[in-house]
Formats: sequence, structure tokens, C-alpha cells
Amino acid sequence: MPRLRQIPRDEADPRARVWYDLVFGDRDPVAEPGTATGTTGDWWPVFANSPDILDHCGMGFALYRDPNRTLDPQLRELAQTRVGWNRQSLFVYSQHCKSCREFGISEDKIVAIPHWQVADCFSPIERAVLAYTDALAFDGGRVADGVFEALRAELDDVQILELTYITCLYDMHGVMSRALRTEFDDRDEPMVEIPAPGDDQSFRLR
Repeated sequence: MPRLRQIPRDEADPRARVWYDLVFGDRDPVAEPGTATGTTGDWWPVFANSPDILDHCGMGFALYRDPNRTLDPQLRELAQTRVGWNRQSLFVYSQHCKSCREFGISEDKIVAIPHWQVADCFSPIERAVLAYTDALAFDGGRVADGVFEALRAELDDVQILELTYITCLYDMHGVMSRALRTEFDDRDEPMVEIPAPGDDQSFRLR
């Protein structure tokens, strides 16, 4: 279960109910969970705790899919999927694998996103986008000049700004999903101590 309370439809702010209608139809997402893509759908009623934040996020979703965006949606989806992998957000990664297919990205590329560095299926600009994504997520925005020059070889300033904003937006979504344990990120912590054999759990060379 998510770590925050889910807001049922009859308690939701009118702004939240607009999103409920869009995603769930007339269902109460708390009483009748589930979405068309197979997720539990609990992200929406958790974020409905703050209708302003839910609205802001919803506008962000609309922004990145707006037809006025000049960035190739395949490049955008590669970055969103990779940043989900980087942040270990099963929700962001899994959902954007599906979005990659929606925008015509081949299965061999989708499968290779986790190991893009050694895959030969990506074009130079796709490799530059994936390297840039890693610099944003892993290096906190410390982007090597060579990576940025590879982006500039094929993307203009507007496209680079769109790529940067959308990728960082989904970095945030991945982090928040894990912190609040929403959707597919409601998972047990994998880093746990493995008990030693026997009753003595102190460390010594054996």
C-alpha cells in the first residue's frame, strides 16, 4: 500500500475528480482500483491529497505530449524510460517501455535501454540522449562537453531544453513514486542483511 492516504472520490476536491473521471471513468479509484495499463492506479488518489500538486502534475503530462513540442517523441521516450531505470522506479520504467512502443520504438531498442552503452542498435543522437539522461540522473547535471556537443549536432536549443525539462520531471516522478510507494514501486526494500548460518550473527573471519 502507498505510504500516504488515498482520497476516495466522495472526499476528493472537484479538481481531483476531473482527473479521476479522465483515468477511471465513474469509478472510485480507492474502492475499485486499477487502470487500463494494468497499474493499481493509486498514484492519482495519493496525489489528490493536494489538488494543486495533482493539477500541476497533470499539466506536466499534457505539456510533454503537447503537439507543440519540437523534440522527437522517440528521443523523449528513450530518456524517460532510461531515467526510470536509473532511479530504479519500476513504475516509470515499465510505463515508458509501453510508451516507447506507442511511438514506434523497436523492441530491440527497448530491451537494450538498460545496457545502451554496449548496444549497437542506437543511432548517434539516441546514444547522445541516453548519455545526457545518465548525466542528469547519475551526475546531477554534470554533463561532459562531448555529450553536449553530440546533442547540439542534431538538436536545437528548444529541443534540448524540452529534453532536459521532461527528463528531470520524470527523474522526480521516479523518486517520488519510490518514496511514497505508489503503483509498481510499492516494493519491499531489497537491501537487507542476509543472516549468517547458526545463532551467532557477529562477524569474524572463518
